Amino acid sequence: MFLETFLQNLLNALQWGSFYALIALGYTMVYGVLLLINFAHGDIFMVGAYVAFFIATLLLGQYSSPFLPPVLVFAITVVATMVITSGVGVAIERIAYRPLRRKGASRLYVVITALMCGLILENGNLALLGASRRNFPEMLSKTAYNIGGVNFTNVKLLVILTTIAVFILLETIVRKTRLGMAMRAISYDRMAVPLMGIPVDTVIVFTFILGSSMAALAGVLFATAYPVLEPYMGALVGWKAFIAAVLGGIGEIRGAFAGGFLLGFIEIFVAALFPSTLRDLIAFSILLVFLSIKPTGIFGVSRATKI
Repeated sequence: MFLETFLQNLLNALQWGSFYALIALGYTMVYGVLLLINFAHGDIFMVGAYVAFFIATLLLGQYSSPFLPPVLVFAITVVATMVITSGVGVAIERIAYRPLRRKGASRLYVVITALMCGLILENGNLALLGASRRNFPEMLSKTAYNIGGVNFTNVKLLVILTTIAVFILLETIVRKTRLGMAMRAISYDRMAVPLMGIPVDTVIVFTFILGSSMAALAGVLFATAYPVLEPYMGALVGWKAFIAAVLGGIGEIRGAFAGGFLLGFIEIFVAALFPSTLRDLIAFSILLVFLSIKPTGIFGVSRATKI
């Protein structure tokens, strides 16, 4: 009985941690290149969920046909959502962040701008679509399995396996490709990179494309698993994903992955052992103690600043 309960909570933690990890990847990539905390990133996750809602509704409604099986509808929705949402992330970088960066604005002004961008996305959604919740259409029929008393669905497995595959893909891009090498070079010394002929703006745009597409993917998977959308759905999840990125060592892809799963584990197992109303209190108290012992996070390293 104890083993069954443990394995059930472990699967739930893997699924919940997958959402945090996917969103935290966007935070950590932007910070790694620009030393910028993109506080609008959680709301990009919300935008991705709503974009997926309209694309899936369109495909399942007006263009529904036997030639578009549910799996294909889901695949088209994921790809189209990632493309459109990455465009939103690039637009924010181009309109809000780049002018401040070129004028050498203080990081405080950039952080305030990021917070304002998030509020604009939230309240823009509220103004355009209203405050009422929307039910996300079912693209994949859920199939429940029971193995040894542990219950799980095909959607839960899809979320976990997709997150692992994305982590491997991003690690390969950052470690093995020229663009990945350019991203690491900018994070190491942004002033020297242009002297080597590396187009800094192109690399930054590529970083925002990757980060925003990860948030979009998280939005699609989250809406598939929990099919209720509302304008402020990205606020709390985004903040928790940022905490997960810091916990893992912000700026490190491995850190975002580990921090997201660690936060998911803590939340699920705390909720299993204590009343759910104490979940955030106990979980974040544990994280606070951990960061007080290791402020750089799991994979983070302290950097010396030259003056």
